[in-house]
Amino acid sequence: MPEGHKTHFLARQHTELLGGQRLKITSPQGRFAGEARKVTGKLFEHCESVGKHLFYHFDGGRLIHVHLGRYGKYRSHDVPPPTPVGLVRVRMLGQTACLDLNGPTTCRVIDMQQRDQVIDKLGPDPLAGGKKADVWQKIRESQKPIGALILDQSVVAGVGNIFRAELFYELRLNPATPGNAIDKVTFDRLWKSLLKMMRTGLKYGKIITVSSREAGVPLATLEGHNRFRIYGKQRCPECGGTIEAPKIAARKLYWCPQCQN
Repeated sequence: MPEGHKTHFLARQHTELLGGQRLKITSPQGRFAGEARKVTGKLFEHCESVGKHLFYHFDGGRLIHVHLGRYGKYRSHDVPPPTPVGLVRVRMLGQTACLDLNGPTTCRVIDMQQRDQVIDKLGPDPLAGGKKADVWQKIRESQKPIGALILDQSVVAGVGNIFRAELFYELRLNPATPGNAIDKVTFDRLWKSLLKMMRTGLKYGKIITVSSREAGVPLATLEGHNRFRIYGKQRCPECGGTIEAPKIAARKLYWCPQCQN
């Protein structure tokens, strides 16, 4: 599932590709056909990202709300675009570019009031200027494990499973630690590291938590699990111990019991 850095990256990219144009919106798959007719031909103003949600703003107050979920994926094409591949829920066709969306969890036309209702349920988004103090307040008042809290979108928006594992490893923090046992100094370090990781992800369009010194190659060239310190690994890069992956908040959380005590 794309994490917050990726939705912000896509919002910038899609605004650059299609912003300020009247778009032809269709649904080759057919499931979005009725909704597409509500926005086709309207002026696309910009795409906004909040947490893991994307909002495509059109004139007249209409928006397309997208949550990619685990399987949602965009493909971009030049114009004229090729025949749609797979079950394309939405095709957005502009003057020089085209976007195809397959497999999103959410794809619907909404108004600004519905957009606000979605956002009101989310915690602060670090990449959208979300307030650090609001996240701290929720964490310090909870007895839930920090490993569950940081993945809760109502606590902080945009953090997914990879950021979670990499963040706690960088801080050498036990993910089972209750939120109300985290002191302010530790939280400040957590927020600083999270913001740094998400900004790096936004810059490169992919999560990268190792440094260029650790990688030994330019960060932009990294692919796969070489981008991470601990996520998906079997051995700790620091102590060589076995990485464990218990389920916390219904997702595997990779951590090193030796280094993160």
